[in-house]
Amino acid sequence: MKVLFVGDVVRSAGIDILEKNIYKLKREHEIDFTIVNGENSAETNGIDRRSYERLIQLGADVVTGGNHSFQQRGCEELYEREETLLRPANYPEGVAGSGMYIADLFPVKIAVISLMGTVGLEPLDNPFFCIDKLIEQAGTPNIFVDFHAEATSEKKGMGHYLTGRVTALIGTHTHVQTADEAILGGHTAYLTDVGMCGPELSVLGIDSDIAVEKMKYHTPVTFKASSNPSFINAAVISFDEKLGKAYKIERVIMR
Repeated sequence: MKVLFVGDVVRSAGIDILEKNIYKLKREHEIDFTIVNGENSAETNGIDRRSYERLIQLGADVVTGGNHSFQQRGCEELYEREETLLRPANYPEGVAGSGMYIADLFPVKIAVISLMGTVGLEPLDNPFFCIDKLIEQAGTPNIFVDFHAEATSEKKGMGHYLTGRVTALIGTHTHVQTADEAILGGHTAYLTDVGMCGPELSVLGIDSDIAVEKMKYHTPVTFKASSNPSFINAAVISFDEKLGKAYKIERVIMR
């Protein structure tokens, strides 16, 4: 089987390019299941009902989250109602929503886990202890982890920690695709960061002039998405669904 893992979708520009190209991408790579990180898909960061529904309609099977998961006011109800919308699993008990979804593609089951790092981000529960519990609960060897983290060292560490225990550990959050795809231990597909979907000539999807002004003067600005042409960053993971063992990972850049 093959899973398409799509990097952080930035606002409507990211959704628009996916709508135009995702079916072509799925056909070319013979995709069976699609995971999309949507925590930046709303127009002012975070995710809302409109952006979530657009991602599902264009072909996402699961939408994962990150540090902007609860940016939109009132989104807690959305997380409670939609089981295919995930927020990081290591949020404290009592937070709305879930961090794991089990897709039943009879006779195959695929577990998708959204997890967040703590180096340079919010001090959530320890992701290493959290993932141990979730793996025990998954009930399938086919486990795909979106690790939303700032530090490459934390992502690398988690990749090695989960080698042989999950099918894939794919990093998100930095919006810049890395070139270190690998099959760890002959089992686990790994990529430090899958990148983003949105304006390519930008600062993480944001208008470059505005982002530079903020960094140069340290004064308040209103971020807006760049109007430059968008691209798609993704990864395709091929795996043995009986063993939960990945045997190929391929980075994708579609302009």
